[in-house]
Amino acid sequence: MLELLKQSPLSARIGMGIVLFNCLVAIFAPLIAPYGETRVVGDVWESFSGQFYFGTDHIGRDLFTRMVYGARNTIALAFITTLLSFLLGSSLGFIAAVKGGWTDQLLSRIIDIFMAFPTLIFALMILSVLGSSIPTLIFTIAILDSTRVYRLSRAVAMDIEVMEFVEAARLRGEGIWWIIRQEILPNAMPPLIAEFGLRFCFVFLFIASLSFLGLGLQPPLSDWGGMVRENAGAITFGIYIPLIPATAIAFLTVGVNLIVDWFLHLSSGLHE
Repeated sequence: MLELLKQSPLSARIGMGIVLFNCLVAIFAPLIAPYGETRVVGDVWESFSGQFYFGTDHIGRDLFTRMVYGARNTIALAFITTLLSFLLGSSLGFIAAVKGGWTDQLLSRIIDIFMAFPTLIFALMILSVLGSSIPTLIFTIAILDSTRVYRLSRAVAMDIEVMEFVEAARLRGEGIWWIIRQEILPNAMPPLIAEFGLRFCFVFLFIASLSFLGLGLQPPLSDWGGMVRENAGAITFGIYIPLIPATAIAFLTVGVNLIVDWFLHLSSGLHE
């Protein structure tokens, strides 16, 4: 593993540094943040200073503290949602590919129905009716995102399913779950891991978009998309505080994509 990291290109190392930095900030948020997440400590939109590193927000809360806790909330929510979407989408995709027939047709048509609706509009409709609680937000985005994961995992599994070692496992009398776990999954991991990174970026940006529209994480919880919306009025007065969370969103997205690009370069061929 260390040898592989040593051989990684500069772009991948930069990406890993960005992701590692954000993860450390999220993990140690209570130790890093100088104030409480919701504590009002100054006037509205104060400038950068030794007391307030990034200034204050629209109601006088320390923006640096909000950024630190926003990293924890936004990254954790995006990771959990992406993980859940992959568990659901890849499981159904593998089952559809291995079983075939009516199982494949039924699952694929259900997925087609979900994919026929624009993702953002469908999410806005559900969240408007059910509310923007964290469980509702996670399950709504995970179900919508799992349709894309299903398509990829089914396509990859169908290519693997017709190979000789899978046919040999069938002839030995192995069950569907053994074939998925021992034959399909190990060979499908490279494209799925790369897709996980891309899906994480999509979910991360999607949550930020919903927060910007007021349907993501609700106040007083901090998240980067919501912070852009809350402080958008500062731009009118020549105060560029909203650009700080927007830049953090952009940097994390770029960092993950740099790692994904490197992993796609490394991943080729099947492991028999």
